[in-house]
Amino acid sequence: MWRSRTNRGRKTVVCIACGTSVLRGEAREYDKEGDRWNRQGKQFEHLCKECYRGLCHQPRTELESLLVDIEADGLHRTEFLKRYVEAVEERYGSAEETERER
Repeated sequence: MWRSRTNRGRKTVVCIACGTSVLRGEAREYDKEGDRWNRQGKQFEHLCKECYRGLCHQPRTELESLLVDIEADGLHRTEFLKRYVEAVEERYGSAEETERER
């Protein structure tokens, strides 16, 4: 017989965003790869419900390649962010253009 999962939520996990310890049953799983359904060989990190609600839940399928394209060793944060904004606007248009289209 399979064991009951009633003890599943009794484990404590730490929110990766704010550092708060919460019961596993009160947390949300976070998968940096964006594929929480493919569970084989993964170890999930956790977020408390409040931090989870604050996340952007937009698709991020092209994010990794965009970051790799603009990344350079020793790049200052300001320059990295400038390149990121430029790359996003080049690929998808500016935020203003997107708002006007709605």
